[in-house]
Amino acid sequence: MTRTQTLGATPAPAPGGGDDRIAAIRDGLRGRALVFVGMMGSGKSAIGQRLAARVGLPFVDADAAIVEAAAGMTIPEIFAKYGESYFRDGERRVIMRLLNAGQIVLATGGGAFMDPRTRERISERAVSIWLDADLKTLMKRVRRKNDRPLLHTEDPEETLRQLLEKRRPLYELADIRVESRDEPQDVMVEETLAALAAELPRIDATRRAAQKKDFTKAMTHLHLERAQTEQGATHRETVHVALGGRSYDILIGSHLLEEAGEHIKRVAPGAACAIVTDENVARLHLPTLEESLKKAGVRYATIVVKPGEQSKSLATFGRVCDEVLAAKIERRDLIVAFGGGVVGDLAGYVAASVRRGSRFVQIPTTLLSQVDSSVGGKTGINSAYGKNLIGAFHQPLLVLADVDVLRTLSLREFRAGYAEVVKYGLIGDKRFFEWLEADAEAVFHSRAEQICAVAVSCETKATIVARDETEQGDRALLNLGHTFGHAFELLTNYDSERLVHGEGVAIGMACAARFSARLGLCSTDDADRVARHLHGVGLPTEIRQIPGWSGDAQAILAAMYQDKKVEGGALTFILMRGIGEAFIAKSVEPAEVLSFLNDELARA
Repeated sequence: MTRTQTLGATPAPAPGGGDDRIAAIRDGLRGRALVFVGMMGSGKSAIGQRLAARVGLPFVDADAAIVEAAAGMTIPEIFAKYGESYFRDGERRVIMRLLNAGQIVLATGGGAFMDPRTRERISERAVSIWLDADLKTLMKRVRRKNDRPLLHTEDPEETLRQLLEKRRPLYELADIRVESRDEPQDVMVEETLAALAAELPRIDATRRAAQKKDFTKAMTHLHLERAQTEQGATHRETVHVALGGRSYDILIGSHLLEEAGEHIKRVAPGAACAIVTDENVARLHLPTLEESLKKAGVRYATIVVKPGEQSKSLATFGRVCDEVLAAKIERRDLIVAFGGGVVGDLAGYVAASVRRGSRFVQIPTTLLSQVDSSVGGKTGINSAYGKNLIGAFHQPLLVLADVDVLRTLSLREFRAGYAEVVKYGLIGDKRFFEWLEADAEAVFHSRAEQICAVAVSCETKATIVARDETEQGDRALLNLGHTFGHAFELLTNYDSERLVHGEGVAIGMACAARFSARLGLCSTDDADRVARHLHGVGLPTEIRQIPGWSGDAQAILAAMYQDKKVEGGALTFILMRGIGEAFIAKSVEPAEVLSFLNDELARA
């Protein structure tokens, strides 16, 4: 509950004079930021900047940070080109990132505090100050500038009155209220300092009584329930994979499964389909896909395999090929990979092989397959000698990534897919990693944030694939964590009860970061940051966390020599110079790797 301070004007201390309140305020903040909220024209930036100088903290204006993130577009230009909804999404992510970066004084836009996740994050990491100005004062101030897009109406004063009335109940949730009056700014800074000194002990006591819930535990409650309560969310993204005559689109959004028949009919008129899926996906989602194909008048046959890595075998591959041929699927027909990464890799390799190459469509049903394995044309099966050692590059005709199907994933499977999302931030997009650090929870429970995470991941992969389709160069960057992870999977015999692919990648990325730090390539702080984020969402980050692990360092090293990136008998790793700065390291000394692995296995 906000406490109102009725305060008189207090003279500013003389230049160079002492102020005992400052030390008390800095101590009372306990490393938290100060965040100013309130209506446009309430003085958040002007007062915030002066107060920041008084308490010795950096000042950041969220609107200026948004303009910087938008490559210099002004706020009105962003509104005009993309609309308010787009601006609010970007505003939330910028504020999350800023609050994650350290202790600052932050002035937010007038609508920022309306977002529940922004309010929650401000509550966790900051003390909020509501500058409450009346309508007359606000109008007097905003008339001076014409940079308020929401006031570009026939009656700006009435618009502002309605906004103030609508937003006031949420502003009242701020920690501290300070009346913003037509007084000199130094007077308002003094009143704000007095309010902080008086209220911080009460705020601190309240928060100690209600500590922040552990994110990992909270996920078990938030993952499905909150996703199921979302309304609307019809926003979609399209990512184009530019490969000349093999180019295709990735459609990302909700309700795509119900429309799959029409999309398939559009890209392959008159084609029949062989749907390859597994038992779990068939039980949950196959009726929806079949109904969609029936409505579009598409003939289809269904082939169901066992779930899990064991289906990526020569035996299952042979059976599926035979069933595709038995269904009289011709070269110009389609094979539809309907499932997670295992089904996508298997069905894609079948499509690359049957009749010396058939067309196929990917409909990925896990987060991991939506952001990674369904994109780029890598298909294949496993061998007793290693993972994905038998296969081909064969691009799909279309990818349909429906985020609605992610609701039926177990928390473990969703986390495993999230590891691949994190990978894209680590290999070349520090800002994306920072966004995930700031708001990982949203990717777990928000359809809109899932669409964003999948789209950014696919865009990153599509850009790399367009440069290097068959992994002759920097496409190998997409294997960050996989040299370690594939070895762990091989040594656990692809037993998904013990280790699923994304978990192996999570441990592998943490190992790659620590190995990079050990070699002096990146800081230990960056390596710790990688492991901390993965651990924070419930992913394993150490080899000893694999259930029943018994392999030694020599066994792991031997498994690594079956990695596809091995050249001339020399090991190749994807290592890091920092967050978002991955690179290909060739001819890594096996003695260095062996020593590192021994130390990893000895970790407590």
